[in-house]
Amino acid sequence: MSGLPELPAPCWFVGCGNMGKAIVDGWRGGGIDLARTVVIRPSGEPVEGVQTVGRFADAGAPPKLVVLAFKPQQLDEVAEQLRPWLTSRVIIVSLLAGVEVDSLRSRLPVGQLVRATPNLGVAIRRGVTGLFTRDLDDAGRQRIGDLFAALGFAMWMADEAKLGALGAVAGAGPAYVARFIAALAKAGEERGLSPEIAATIARETVLGTAWMAATTGETMESVAKRVASPNGTTEAGLRVLDTDGALDALVKRTIDAAADRGAELAAAARGPSLAEGERVH
Repeated sequence: MSGLPELPAPCWFVGCGNMGKAIVDGWRGGGIDLARTVVIRPSGEPVEGVQTVGRFADAGAPPKLVVLAFKPQQLDEVAEQLRPWLTSRVIIVSLLAGVEVDSLRSRLPVGQLVRATPNLGVAIRRGVTGLFTRDLDDAGRQRIGDLFAALGFAMWMADEAKLGALGAVAGAGPAYVARFIAALAKAGEERGLSPEIAATIARETVLGTAWMAATTGETMESVAKRVASPNGTTEAGLRVLDTDGALDALVKRTIDAAADRGAELAAAARGPSLAEGERVH
């Protein structure tokens, strides 16, 4: 035995956008067997390492696990096509942002639903994933939890509100961290560094700081204090970030905006048709 978690098979990925592909990449890179995994996407565009088809009818044997990895606005259309292939024993893992369990169940009447909010770091098995279910027993939770733990840090959330909070921070977080790294690099360029050197310095500084804190357990406040000598250069910069809670306030507004959009998607999904709501590109 390899000791690696096993996918319930056959496993279907219905759709495979950026997040779906990141999960496939992470599982494949971690040695998980994808031989009986099928990606179903209308374009038929191949996904590396797995069979890809354009229609449900071409996917082969009915699934034991289905990963919903398309845009939330497509749920009504996809659910109509998917329902004939489902039984009460199928586990559905939904990656659909903001779409609550009750909204999923109204369209996909199966007995085992899981919501997951991974971030892109799962592609390199350094991701963060929140999980929520009302349906799985302990063995089922262990099995699905192990699959996502193979992609980084994963935890079961007590309710969907906490799952949404995790998604607003971790799911969207890589984009915000990327913006900070880009801003740090731009500041370096304005001080005379070449774009290549500035980008490398910014990226490695963020990576090294996070890795150091992760391996030592040191708090961010402690790290900042260790870098900042009294009346030194770092302290001068920190005053800009800390005065009137400037950085905290900016980040809070950013996370609040993401959380508000998640609430809007959830509200739209509770209606009779997602297609009637605002389209997200």
